[in-house]
Amino acid sequence: MRVVAGALIDADGRVLIAERPAGKHLAGRWEFPGGKLGSEESAEQALARELREELGIEIAHCEWLLDLAIDHGDRQLTLHCYVVEAFSGEPRSLEGQALLWVKADELSQHDILEADQPFIAALQRWLKRAR
Repeated sequence: MRVVAGALIDADGRVLIAERPAGKHLAGRWEFPGGKLGSEESAEQALARELREELGIEIAHCEWLLDLAIDHGDRQLTLHCYVVEAFSGEPRSLEGQALLWVKADELSQHDILEADQPFIAALQRWLKRAR
């Protein structure tokens, strides 16, 4: 299965994370917004669709950061990770998930999924270079 995740960056350099809602696998844990790719979608198309559906925003510019291979035992995932530097609209919860803007160096203080840890490290390096 292929999935996408986007790290939205606001004007203050904070990153948006979303809490997995009740009823979902790993509910209550935090992650970067995103979701599954459709059969005919590119990763960028899927990210744009997922962020529109979940947060009500439109991506103006995103940059691929890395791909991660994740083995959950019963299923294997490829996670395509992006930095979303520019978007229109104000992110809001359209699927009942809690949202939180966090400073990048404080991401480790939140219960973020283990699968996202390499994304966090790469994102922190990217932000240092971008400043």
